[in-house]
Amino acid sequence: MPRTARASAGGVCYHVMNRSNAHAQVFHSPVDYEALVDLLGPACERVPMRVLAYCVMPNHIHLCLWPHGHGNLGRWMQWLMTSHVRRHHRQHGGSGHV
Repeated sequence: MPRTARASAGGVCYHVMNRSNAHAQVFHSPVDYEALVDLLGPACERVPMRVLAYCVMPNHIHLCLWPHGHGNLGRWMQWLMTSHVRRHHRQHGGSGHV
């Protein structure tokens, strides 16, 4: 059963964290870190978002986000993480959750 969606009001600043399954390392090289950072711009073009700060660590990321509209936070994160997972599987193999 899916988790109930969290409310995300526009105009409010959020601290968002996304951690890998079982604390596994997701970012293996500088190229992996850069690839995620490079996705931030296209994500903002798709769903309006202000990225105030980010920190990419070996097994998780922290983001300080300020969505423009209601519901934008979930849509933005979904696109970002889906794009990241697809790239991760192409580069490192595997399937499913990262």
